[in-house]
Amino acid sequence: PADDDTDTNWVNTVGSSAVVVMVGKNEVVVANSGNSRAVLCRDGVATPLSRDHNPDRPDELERVEAAGGRVINWNGCRVLGVLATSRSIGDHYLKPFVISEPEVTISQRTECCDFLVIASDGLWDVVTNECVCQVVRRCLDAQTKRQFSEGMSGSSAAPANAAALLAQLALARGSKDNITVIVVELR
Repeated sequence: PADDDTDTNWVNTVGSSAVVVMVGKNEVVVANSGNSRAVLCRDGVATPLSRDHNPDRPDELERVEAAGGRVINWNGCRVLGVLATSRSIGDHYLKPFVISEPEVTISQRTECCDFLVIASDGLWDVVTNECVCQVVRRCLDAQTKRQFSEGMSGSSAAPANAAALLAQLALARGSKDNITVIVVELR
């Protein structure tokens, strides 16, 4: 029937996290909503450029409760016992407790900045920021050594190969969530 909304109600229950990165000559701007993350490797050190919007994060818990919501520990902290993130794009049925407004950070870009890893929580749930930077560094170093020994010019395959390896690592470690990984060389 034309007045039956059951086929469209699912639209209100779907959502996604998002992280957007803009790389400039002197700075890196990151906007994040949810639990996707951007991590910068600077001189071999993992530096998160975004913070996950976990419902039990003190400022997020306060915001959710101020809006009249509750964070319930049901197989992990969840807004109203349902969603494991306090910000997302979509998830309209949880408004105003779950908001889509991103947090924005601006970080300095220097010659010490090696690469960025931008990924969904399917990676971050099972692999630490530090491990991610080590894996990517090894992939990029191996590619550089091959190019040097074979006299080849630079290749753009190394970041893609590193991203694919990270996704495989997350699967091997039992990730149960979606896994999207992007590696961006900055040098």
